[in-house]
Amino acid sequence: MPSVISVSQLTNYITHRLKDDIRLKSVMVKGEISEYKRNASSGHVYFSLREGDALLKCVMWKARADKLGFTPQTGTTVICTGEIAVYRAGGYYQLSATEIVPVGEGVRAMQQKELKEKLTKLGIFKPERKKPIPALPKRIALVTSADGAAIHDVVKTLRRRYPVGEVFFFSAQVQGETAHLTIADTIRKADGFGCDVIIVTRGGGAYDTLSAFNTEEVAMAIADCVTPVISAVGHEIDTTLADYAADRRESTPTAAAEVCAPDISVLTAAADAELARLGAAFEKQLESRRAELERLSYRLASAGPYHSLEKSKTALEGLSARLGRAYSAELMKRNARLENVTGKLMALSPFNVLERGYTITLKSGVPVTRPEQLSEGDTVEIRFSGFTAEAVIRGIHTKENGL
Repeated sequence: MPSVISVSQLTNYITHRLKDDIRLKSVMVKGEISEYKRNASSGHVYFSLREGDALLKCVMWKARADKLGFTPQTGTTVICTGEIAVYRAGGYYQLSATEIVPVGEGVRAMQQKELKEKLTKLGIFKPERKKPIPALPKRIALVTSADGAAIHDVVKTLRRRYPVGEVFFFSAQVQGETAHLTIADTIRKADGFGCDVIIVTRGGGAYDTLSAFNTEEVAMAIADCVTPVISAVGHEIDTTLADYAADRRESTPTAAAEVCAPDISVLTAAADAELARLGAAFEKQLESRRAELERLSYRLASAGPYHSLEKSKTALEGLSARLGRAYSAELMKRNARLENVTGKLMALSPFNVLERGYTITLKSGVPVTRPEQLSEGDTVEIRFSGFTAEAVIRGIHTKENGL
């Protein structure tokens, strides 16, 4: 018959058995966090790991918990490292955790956080480093995929709002294992091209497809740019490291294009308003001078002899005529300046080029500017002034071939 032992004796026995098992000195246990809480007074963390109907109570002391760097959430799958020990007061064994590491997406989130903290310490996200976006850029660099919808959205917006702006396209792979290196290299090329602003953008997609823009290489390439950069690669709620590093962040390619493309109709309206203001100011000044002349005329009439009055009257009439001529000349000069600016803007419009008999050739909606874009048998769209036509490429002849 077994001898009777006390609770303390049994607890001590189990405690020693666990301590003697070297395999329990340092174990890594994977499970789902539940009942996570931190004691407000002691700072210790208490939680459980679950897997099916199995449960393991865990504790992490304050010194270790302060170094976690993140707050584990209930339902998160983690790997805990620590030692198995007996909690005498509770009468159960528990894991004394020294490390908690999220699994899967959690690991990537932690890595992303660490990278952001590193780049923040380098100062590339500081507001004072941001360069202003030019109000009227003449040359706009577009860094995106040739296959995505972003290029069409940007070109369409610029053509509608700001046809005088010239767009230079730099093709970059935006997804894949080496996409981040391609994007960074393309950004550097665009920066050295002499444009007024760079738009870095991509089409729609899930958040996990943004990984190329969440890299140190792309963020540093943007931060090192001399040219102001607009980033439009995330979504309304998804902000990438590229967005943080850019001089301005927009949520869509269209929004990015609108930032650097003022509406030409708005500019025209502003010019008309300024001309009207100047005309009103001149009219007011002229009326003031006329009133002053009338006061002087009255004083002269009441204070001097007739010939002095006639002399002063002649002088006043001459001054009035000069003022009228000056007003008319200034108004004509302002009108001529406005017509000159308007004429230059209209002369730069690609649609006026079509009016002079030129055409634009498009392949899949993209302007054809290089022979490498075409192959024999391709169907292209030829845009004239007022109509379009389709054509099939029969041959390609370059200047080197004798053209």
